[in-house]
Amino acid sequence: MAQRNGAPVWYELLSSAPDAACAFYGRVMGWSFAQMPGAADMAYHIGTAADGVDICGIMDLPEGAGFAPTWAAYFAVDDLDAMLEKVKSLGGAHHMGPQDIPDVGRFAFVADPQGAMFYLLESSSDAPSTAFAADKVGHCSWNELVTSDQKAGLDFYAALFGWAKAGAMPMGDGMGDYTFIGHGDALIGAIMDAPQKGMPPFWNFAFLVADIDVAKTAVEDAGGTVRMGPMELPDDSGWLIQTTDPQGAIVMFTGPRIAGAA
Repeated sequence: MAQRNGAPVWYELLSSAPDAACAFYGRVMGWSFAQMPGAADMAYHIGTAADGVDICGIMDLPEGAGFAPTWAAYFAVDDLDAMLEKVKSLGGAHHMGPQDIPDVGRFAFVADPQGAMFYLLESSSDAPSTAFAADKVGHCSWNELVTSDQKAGLDFYAALFGWAKAGAMPMGDGMGDYTFIGHGDALIGAIMDAPQKGMPPFWNFAFLVADIDVAKTAVEDAGGTVRMGPMELPDDSGWLIQTTDPQGAIVMFTGPRIAGAA
């Protein structure tokens, strides 16, 4: 496939109310939604950015899943079966799959040794994905692992995908470092300690908006909750809000401050 092992290539929201979630993200992100072709036996809503690029899917949270509504990422692999064995040999868990998606590829649902869940995708296409594009409005701009053990987490993903530590920033207030993740020449996200002891590890994602204050208002007007922010990001790289959508899925938004600038 065109993208190397470990590249983030797709995002998926497992929601308790997919139709309501589509309305929320359509309002905040400007995404349009359509039913996935060939998925007549299930509701799978494809979210498309204003530039025409497909970014994500929204579907029902499986009955008895055992976890709350959540976002998850698909990471590219060139050999799904081999990577599943590697996940298990490194102490991770294999939850579901492999399963075929017609005209897309094969995927499996797994977790790292600390319990953060993610997908592996062996694509049937050589076309590169730009669902993750840090500088494109409507796309995912950041992939953040919130975990109980930063070193063990980084060691796992380094062995699995070849990710590397790309610097760190002290967070203060006893929060430890914010450790940046390098994938080849790209900075794709970071790893941080869970803010509360006992919090289950999870992947958290930020999506880029055109104006952070407009997005904050949209989140609140559409029934979501802004838990923190807007907060300014380092190096004048924009602003961030941490939110939950109306069904309780944690999600972040990043972008410039225009309408609310002082």
